[in-house]
Amino acid sequence: MSSDDPQESPTVNRRAALGTGAAALGGAALGAGLTTAAACAQTTPTALPSASDLDANLNTSPHLFHLTAADISRYNGGTLQGAHEQNFPVLAGQNGAAYFVRLDPGGIREPHWHPTAWELNYHISGTAKWTLLGTHPDGSYHTDVFEAHAGDLVFAPQGFFHYFENARTDAPLELLIVFNTSAPEMSDDIGLLGALNSIPREVTATVLGVPLSALADIPTDIKPIVITKRH
Repeated sequence: MSSDDPQESPTVNRRAALGTGAAALGGAALGAGLTTAAACAQTTPTALPSASDLDANLNTSPHLFHLTAADISRYNGGTLQGAHEQNFPVLAGQNGAAYFVRLDPGGIREPHWHPTAWELNYHISGTAKWTLLGTHPDGSYHTDVFEAHAGDLVFAPQGFFHYFENARTDAPLELLIVFNTSAPEMSDDIGLLGALNSIPREVTATVLGVPLSALADIPTDIKPIVITKRH
């Protein structure tokens, strides 16, 4: 047919038609994307939890204990804060307890021993002078005297007589002490003063080879000193 025939359908340019359709589809997709983005922008985002929210959530865990926020036992020469079965119930029956100890300059942990527990001492800061006395396989007493510094571990075997003191005059001594008992430390702690006062003075004088009058100034209380300070 001739192109002049009025009944002839006009020639369709398929490439142009496809291009026009694709452009229309692309425009529609872009418009939908912009509409969605605008809707998202109008939505209030969920707020991230604050530090206090996180801390409050952590405090609900039965396995978490804020040791340095625990009740403080204050003594002349330092402080003691502990986690044990009475204030950290998850430790009940687990044979474990921990204490944060701080000795002021001149501070001394009373010489003592634990009849049923060993202790592992991690030195956080400062310098400690240690003394341990215990029996050994050869049947003799051995006294071990040494200094420990930040990052050091000291192990005191069960039943060994021991103590430590702050060896510095310009800084505190801080330790983390772990025991293989869940009981509070005072339930497994026999201190020097209590031991002396559980024995009649005449017996102590006889054993030490001194006159009875030499013991007159020893306090008579049968209780632990725990932490004291050098005069």
